[in-house]
Amino acid sequence: MMKKKAIQALIPLKKQSKKRQKAYHSAKRGSWGELSPVTRVVQSKKAYDRQKQRQADRQALFEREE
Repeated sequence: MMKKKAIQALIPLKKQSKKRQKAYHSAKRGSWGELSPVTRVVQSKKAYDRQKQRQADRQALFEREE
C-alpha cells in the first residue's frame, strides 16, 4: 500500500487519470466561505426600470387620495 502512494507521487499530474487529477485539484481547492463568487452588477441609472416606474405611479396615486 505504501509503495503505491510513493509511486503515485512520482507520476506527473498530466499523465494521471482524469479521476486522479480531479481528486488532486479538489483537495487543493479551498472554499469560498461566506463570500459569494457570483459577480454583482450595478444597475445603470439611465436604464428603464419598470418596477421603479410602478412604485412611483402607486406613490403618486396614494398622494392624490390623501
